[in-house]
Amino acid sequence: MKYSMLLTILVLATSCKGFSQEKEANSTEATAQVDKKEYAIQKTEAEWKKELTDAEFYVLRKAATENPFTSPLLDNKKEGVYVCAGCDTPVFKSNTKFDSGTGWPSFYEEIEGNVAYDVDYKIGYKRTEEHCATCGGHLGHVFEDGPAPTGERHCINGVALKFIATK
Repeated sequence: MKYSMLLTILVLATSCKGFSQEKEANSTEATAQVDKKEYAIQKTEAEWKKELTDAEFYVLRKAATENPFTSPLLDNKKEGVYVCAGCDTPVFKSNTKFDSGTGWPSFYEEIEGNVAYDVDYKIGYKRTEEHCATCGGHLGHVFEDGPAPTGERHCINGVALKFIATK
């Protein structure tokens, strides 16, 4: 009896299809798709490393995430526009910024046409990843728990942005 139960558990454990490996493969495919996309600004990894700080490079080019509550842009309340730190493409307006309490600059709306989207599974579930539509730099992720009028929360790495004041 014990042998039968042990054999049944062993068969079940080894025959189950793991989704984590499938998601990891999908994540790799999604990353490869982002890398294969043609953007208006194309540079080699060496060129990006030369132009960006280490933190900017790892977030924009390697899709890293900065630590929460570390960006000087988090509490910025000035009027202006937020641009991609890699290529200066305007991606968010200051009047769409809000305090989400998450530790990253958050916006309820992007500048249409300047942000591209992909799906990633890097932390085990599906998220919508945001990229600069001009250079492909990783900005952050968008979630559906933001304020009106869009209901979106664009959770963006501050190091991926530069702020240009209008006044």
